[in-house]
Amino acid sequence: MSDEPSTRRIYAWHDDRSVYVYQAFRPSIVQAAVAKGTFGSGFTLDRMTWIKPSFGWMLHRSGYATRHRQEAVARVHLSHAGFRAILEQAVPTLYDERLFASERDWSTALDRSDVRYQWDPDRDLHDRKLARRAIQLGIRGETVRRYVEEWVLGVEDVTELALAVGAAVKGRGGTLPDVPEETEYAIEPDLLHVLGYDAPVSDDA
Repeated sequence: MSDEPSTRRIYAWHDDRSVYVYQAFRPSIVQAAVAKGTFGSGFTLDRMTWIKPSFGWMLHRSGYATRHRQEAVARVHLSHAGFRAILEQAVPTLYDERLFASERDWSTALDRSDVRYQWDPDRDLHDRKLARRAIQLGIRGETVRRYVEEWVLGVEDVTELALAVGAAVKGRGGTLPDVPEETEYAIEPDLLHVLGYDAPVSDDA
């Protein structure tokens, strides 16, 4: 791990059309989403769902696609407009005195928003902590509906890739397979503070 201080930055694989985020579900949900081009059978619009731009963090969270109800990993092609709309609504999962005048103000904002975010120690493909944070975005309500119906441009099943990375890391599969490079995702200056880019980060979180 680098000796540099941990920082909050969004890293993702992205191109002119999409930013790619990851979610893990039961295999049937991912298979149905791939066939439809967006989420359908088995996916509920009535509760919060979490999206992760970091593949390394997704591998860590899902145990390389082995944990219960996370046995399949979806790579979601998300429109840039959709991703930015999600970021613009985001409220931190924990109270931050630099963003809110009081805990009551933060709690009210959290209740009113469809989107919450948290920063977790990012991981490389070997499940080692990196000197930066990875964002997770929880979406619900109308935002989930728009995510599914408007902003998802396609879904890939990358479960075999996740399993191959896990096998290589555990010494059973030789060299690591090719994984798309994630680079810093540029966001508008007014969002930097809202997302806590300038916040200090403790080493033990």
